Amino acid sequence: MTATAHRKTLPNGLRVVAVEMPHLHSTEIAVYVRVGGRDDSRATAGLAHFLEHMLFRGTAEHPTNLELEAAFEAIGGCVNAATDAESTSYYSRVHPDHVAEGLRLLAAMVLTPTFPGIDIEKRIITEEALEDINDHGDDINPDNLSSSMLWPDHPLGMPTIGYLDTISAITEADLKGHMTRYYVPTNAVVVAAGRVRADDVFGAVADAFGTWAGPSAPGRLPPPSNQDEPRCLFVKDADSQVDLQITFRGFSRPDPQLAASRLLRRVLAGGGCSRLHLNLRERLGIVYSVDAQVAAYDETGCFSIELSTAPENLLTAVEEVLGETRKLAAEPVGAEELRRVRQGYFFDLAYSEDSTFEMQVRYGWGELMGMVKGIDEERAEVEAVDEGTLQAVARRLFAPAALNLVAVGPVTATAKRRIEQLLRRYAKEFPTSSQPPGP
Repeated sequence: MTATAHRKTLPNGLRVVAVEMPHLHSTEIAVYVRVGGRDDSRATAGLAHFLEHMLFRGTAEHPTNLELEAAFEAIGGCVNAATDAESTSYYSRVHPDHVAEGLRLLAAMVLTPTFPGIDIEKRIITEEALEDINDHGDDINPDNLSSSMLWPDHPLGMPTIGYLDTISAITEADLKGHMTRYYVPTNAVVVAAGRVRADDVFGAVADAFGTWAGPSAPGRLPPPSNQDEPRCLFVKDADSQVDLQITFRGFSRPDPQLAASRLLRRVLAGGGCSRLHLNLRERLGIVYSVDAQVAAYDETGCFSIELSTAPENLLTAVEEVLGETRKLAAEPVGAEELRRVRQGYFFDLAYSEDSTFEMQVRYGWGELMGMVKGIDEERAEVEAVDEGTLQAVARRLFAPAALNLVAVGPVTATAKRRIEQLLRRYAKEFPTSSQPPGP
């Protein structure tokens, strides 16, 4: 049996999605709000993330986090949350017989938080933030560093968790003001996926969230697009390895080239048969693992390749990674390799139909972002990517003017100069018929 998604908008503007999966024995429920780190300013960096934490601390009905957690556990749940650059979500798996109660508990978190224990939460989040900072006070998180290079002086370039000074300065008034601006029904989606009936979900959400009101959320500042050459950043850190991240400015969420970008991720680092795994691990033995990620936002995105290696292997690792991205721009992927990575993509799509979590993300988060795609639609999109399309997208995606390199660890001055030379050579040898993505 396949999942069937149904959608309704309540009179207050709240969108509701019910994904019927009657053959399963659980249900995933979630509330999505279209607000994240990019909606913070430098002075309030980390506010969206801090608020997400605070909604667990107590509601009018359940004054403590312990009571709130116990209420979810009583219906088979375990509430969780996440904040990223553009969205915040609150979610839990619950027993299908208790979906209405689970939705009521989520509504209480969003509509009637009491904000106890702000100072305790500051200490907790400060400890979380310190994981990304070394003894000298330098940020050593490659993701944060890459973002700051891609989108300098813009909220997308700031860490979602914020900075030590901004975390310590957050007040209850800041939290309430943030909620007033962004936690409004027209800026949110409620979703339930699993053994549910759509009409039951719509009724339960109307009962739980029907009184929610508020004006439209503010707009967003577009990110900059002024890079015209490769950039590199080295952060010294006392470690036995160097953390390397090579990131290219990529495609926005609505860009049709995103499907090809996801296939390129699988070609490079999508498993044991991927190019970088075979070269860096199996042939050279200089990494334990290598990974690649695709991120897409409203107007921009990025494609990141990340690994850790011993300092003496850093130059080789950089050369190998750039050699593969250049090769993808210069030569078509073979038909058999494309068939293999495409088939792997299709298998993962099929597996996702067994997951209530993945279905609520697909249809709930997708509704929030205005990009709902069913399994068959996404499959057709990927099926349409041929060898020529993949090469054309690689030529644009991996262009030198979109390249940002971050190395964190014991990198010598000689290694830095050699890496800068490699980047200049990459720019000189790269095919020049395409422009990089923007902004």
